Amino acid sequence: MMGQKVLLKGNEAMAAAAVEAGCRFFAGYPITPQNEVPEYFSWRLPQAGGVFVQAESEVAAINMIFGSAAAGARSMTSSSSPGISLKQEGISYIAAAELPCVIANVQRGGPGLGNIRASQGDYFQAVKGGGHGDYRLIVLAPAYVQELYDLTMHAFDWADLYRNPVMILGDGILGQIAEPLELRPYRPIAELPAKDFALTGCAGRASRVVKTLILNPPDGLVTHNDHLQEKYRRIERELSLCEEYETEDAEILIAAYGMSGRIAKGAVRRARQKGIRAGLIRPITLWPFPKAAMQRAAADARRILVVEMSCGQFVEDVRLATECSVPVEFFGRGGGWYPLDTEILEIVESMQINRPAACATRKE
Repeated sequence: MMGQKVLLKGNEAMAAAAVEAGCRFFAGYPITPQNEVPEYFSWRLPQAGGVFVQAESEVAAINMIFGSAAAGARSMTSSSSPGISLKQEGISYIAAAELPCVIANVQRGGPGLGNIRASQGDYFQAVKGGGHGDYRLIVLAPAYVQELYDLTMHAFDWADLYRNPVMILGDGILGQIAEPLELRPYRPIAELPAKDFALTGCAGRASRVVKTLILNPPDGLVTHNDHLQEKYRRIERELSLCEEYETEDAEILIAAYGMSGRIAKGAVRRARQKGIRAGLIRPITLWPFPKAAMQRAAADARRILVVEMSCGQFVEDVRLATECSVPVEFFGRGGGWYPLDTEILEIVESMQINRPAACATRKE
């Protein structure tokens, strides 16, 4: 079926891409709106010679991923917001052990149990390291089913290349929407290192993973943290993805990611039809944050509008990246709300008239 176009939900496309990229172990636990991911793996992985486990809990699932990644298998888990919270301790351990794996968060409304509507309220948790300790995840934020498919395959390569967990940060809309998708064959995006850390039963290999979990004396942990930070600096130098749309002459720059970015693109089209010079910058890597691209896009803008499906998280990184050199306004809500392009357009039109103070905040 490679090269053909099929109609798949985002969740199904993500799972299909993972299997195509060589994922052979998946452990997860049901939670809406990501249930199509484990459902797909449950029948497809055995066909591909892999292993699917419906774990007894999210905590169990992430620790199974720890074990399978330590054994060298391409491994993945998925969940939605409350379930990802339960996985945080395990994610911190995996980051400490420098084990490659892919973690998908199909976000829902919160805090707490919340609801099953789409949200972007987990941004801080994803990009700042939601568990304990100084660690980072590579965080990818697709906006289209095809992009989700392609980025999922790349995610396994980046995980192996940098020996680091990668998070795909989607939401309930992206997970549930069905779009035409070209099934593309997996092709590595880089020459990947050998997994000489893998626990294969050979003498001496166990220490390569286990030694990172308890480091004594304290200087050992300091040295390991220094090593991790140097790796993160390398990732920041080498990996930065974003979409820029109509930014060349934009006076009003909209910054948004994921589904919010997709909706905002429609608002930019509408604004251009009315003669308003609006543009969009949509970060695809949320960490590393595309700081240089954000600064370039904002250099000639008179103001920035940040749109996100939360009470204001991504907006902080936009302000940090631009150093508040341009007035920044915010449009968003939490709890499962999502914007309409017409709502965004109304704000853009008002920004043409009003001149807010630097770092102003608009909460609608």
